[in-house]
This record gives sequence, structure tokens and C-alpha cells, in this order.
Amino acid sequence: MKLEPLDVVDAVAFPVPRPNVDTDQVIPARYLQKPRSAKFGDFLFRDLRDRKDGTPDPAFPLNQPAYARARIVVAGANFGCGSSREHAVWALYDHGIRAVIAPSFGDIFFNNSLQNGLLPVVLPASIVGAFITALVQAPGTRIKIDLEAQCVTGPDGVLHAFEIDPFRKQCLLEGADELAFTLGLDEQIDAFEKAYERKVSWL
Repeated sequence: MKLEPLDVVDAVAFPVPRPNVDTDQVIPARYLQKPRSAKFGDFLFRDLRDRKDGTPDPAFPLNQPAYARARIVVAGANFGCGSSREHAVWALYDHGIRAVIAPSFGDIFFNNSLQNGLLPVVLPASIVGAFITALVQAPGTRIKIDLEAQCVTGPDGVLHAFEIDPFRKQCLLEGADELAFTLGLDEQIDAFEKAYERKVSWL
């Protein structure tokens, strides 16, 4: 699947303040049998967004007009814990979310995000908490994430640095998954194989 290159995300952010939001809350299990071509964004946070009677819960941020164009999630600790389903990342990505900021992530969700065009940003809990407070108090507030510079500009304009693996960073910047990145090295691989063949022929 072709991924959108990610460099700077300057967008509305919406808060998910609770900790331990697992992948079943991100996308309920009943949607997992659908093909990747399905619009998984339609199922994002489905059981959190709706009341028990199936009507939208106006208290949930995604149901509020101010967050309609959100492309960043700011969440509590251990976001994406639980099962290993990639569908959780697909639901966020297909909805238009390009980054999630949290104090910590479920390990598998973190890796799935990096492999599927979604940037997980780890910042200290105190900073994330301040972000969430600002977003709740002023719906529609924007946050800026600069992947190249590896920094986040919070609602108050203060910059916060974050870490990311260099290889994963390059893949996100190019909009490439691991396979696409490897295929992009075709000329180098071909040159290596030819050099190796010449070397072996002398043995």
C-alpha cells in the first residue's frame, strides 16, 4: 500500500486522556475480518464514539465539529496496548490521523505504527498532560510535529524534542514501508551481487 510521506504535521489535535486505551477500543474486533481495502477510518473508536443505543456520543471529541479535521491524537499512557492487530493503526491512518503523542505505547502497536505510516511520539507524562488540558479547554487547538527536526511545538508554542530510530524516520519521510525501502535500493543490491560474483569467480 502506498503511504503518504510524513514530514511536518501542523494540525488540530484531539485528546484521548484515559490511559491504557487498547486496540479493541481503537477498533472493535467485529471489524477485523474486513479487507485492507475497506475504509477502516469509519470504525475508529466506534464503541467509544457511540452510546449503547447506537447514537453518537456528543462528549467524545471525534463527534465534535472542532475536532473534525484532527490529524494528531494526544493520549494517555500505554496507548495501543492489548492485541497485536494492525487494524488499529489502519483505522487511525485511514481516518486521517498521522501522529499519536503519548507518554508510552503498547510495544506492538508502536512498531505497527512505524511500519504503516503513523508516527508515534513519546513525550514525558507531564508534557502530554499539559497538552491534553489545553486541547480540552480550547477545542480546535493545533499542535505541530516536525519529523525532520524531531520536535513537537505544543499549544503554548514551546518546543519539545523526541527520539526516533533513524531507519524508521527515513521510511516515514519517504512514505515507504520496509519492502518499498528495500526495493528502492535495487541498484545498490545489483552492484553488490555483481561485485560478489566477480569475487567468487577468482576463488
